Amino acid sequence: MRVLDLASVPRRRVEAHGSKGFDVGALGLTAEAHLVVVRLEAGGVVGRHPAAGRQLLVVVSGDALVAGSDGVEVRLAPGQAAVWEPGEEHRTSTVSGLVGFVVEGDVDLAAPGHHVDPGDV
Repeated sequence: MRVLDLASVPRRRVEAHGSKGFDVGALGLTAEAHLVVVRLEAGGVVGRHPAAGRQLLVVVSGDALVAGSDGVEVRLAPGQAAVWEPGEEHRTSTVSGLVGFVVEGDVDLAAPGHHVDPGDV
């Protein structure tokens, strides 16, 4: 077993699409998906842009205001997640700061209560 400290993952600043206070760090890569740690400083924003693939944002700590193609903002707390479909315009911001985990790519996401792996039954 290895224990990963998300705070120590090397990150790079992103300013594309009018983003501010935003950095990302690659945690893993498969042929189908990217696994990324994201951090937004207090008051930070990830500017509106299209999702390159299905994208899952899980809030690890802090808060997130997320919006999809309709522009309606929804507040997420730790333990909540947002999913955007490929090509969907979306935006994320935070009031107090955010650490999140993003999976982006060809990923099947189960509906609550459904098993992804039939072996889990």
